Amino acid sequence: MLVLVINSGSSSLKYQVRDIAEGSVLTEGLIERIGVSNGGQGDGEVVGPADHAEALEQVGAAIHEVLGDRQLDAVGHRVVHGGERFGEPVLIDNEITRAIERLNPLAPLHNPANVLGIRAITKKWPDMPQVAVFDTAFHRSLPEHAWRYAVPDELYTNHGIRRYGFHGTSHEYVTNRAAALLDIPVEEFDGVIAHLGNGASVTAIRGGKSVDTSMGFTPLEGLVMGTRSGDLDPSILVFLARTGWNAEDLDSMLNRESGLKGLAGNNDMRSVVEAAESGDSRAATALAVTSYRLAKYIGGYHVAVGGAKALVFTAGIGENSHQFRALVGEKLGALGIELDAGLNSERSKEPRVISTNASAIPVLVVPTDEERAIAEATAAAVAAG
Repeated sequence: MLVLVINSGSSSLKYQVRDIAEGSVLTEGLIERIGVSNGGQGDGEVVGPADHAEALEQVGAAIHEVLGDRQLDAVGHRVVHGGERFGEPVLIDNEITRAIERLNPLAPLHNPANVLGIRAITKKWPDMPQVAVFDTAFHRSLPEHAWRYAVPDELYTNHGIRRYGFHGTSHEYVTNRAAALLDIPVEEFDGVIAHLGNGASVTAIRGGKSVDTSMGFTPLEGLVMGTRSGDLDPSILVFLARTGWNAEDLDSMLNRESGLKGLAGNNDMRSVVEAAESGDSRAATALAVTSYRLAKYIGGYHVAVGGAKALVFTAGIGENSHQFRALVGEKLGALGIELDAGLNSERSKEPRVISTNASAIPVLVVPTDEERAIAEATAAAVAAG
């Protein structure tokens, strides 16, 4: 089965074609600047594809060059927010598309773009099976004491305000790969998975299932990220609102101007590490804050899983920044965790152990592959449907 995996952003469309039987990637690419003009979004002359439908024409042409007469069998979409309704991948029809669209207020930066991708595929290939794979689905196993906020019950019953969690596709994939690396059944895997990219989250895994995770109602809660603040006192927002900040100002500040960017002036971890190593005090502070926040979560989730059997780093920063992993590892001595400096510094695309033999639990680096997970989930859903 040939599956096209689509990850739609508001002005971008990332794609990959996978041969499920062969387990191979046939082609991949990224279309950027969708609807973007030389005067900014919506103003001036458009410099990229006018919309997602036009971007998809470029994708179709690129795919045809590689596949020739071979035909796609299905399309899998990464959808960020599935709310409480969607706990597993689902075949898409018009009703499902509308249901995803109704979740737009819960993920305004993501779900509208995901829906644009779905509608563009429907327009281009109306008979093509499409499957939605939800970032939130893996976290549907959270117990109520983990997903509840201590606010009036009507906020949950009337507005769906609760903790949902994100990056679930990655956390599930890495959980399975980590268990395999440790040669234990996934049902016996208790550990902590740190997905560290421009967006970052950490998840407590008990018996192979998510029992707590750092992101909440939206992907803003939890760790310090590239441009997102992570946890902060909610009264700060009340204070700023009373001084004249409106909802749009607050949303932009928290999601686009905070995190590493707010602390160090740059949201790229590599640049922040280089600046810190060159003596930049702001960059050093940013790394200290970010690594400390993650270490606190790891300690808490060690308790949540009843004693972790492994700590796993994944995603762009988790897989590639040995400096950041070392900073985090230095703060985990109370758990008996000890990184091997040599193993930690090695670069590899393979799952591996980076802790010493004396470490109380193994520390792993396991590369994530969300596209593979989405493609395999899509193939399974199409076969079942």
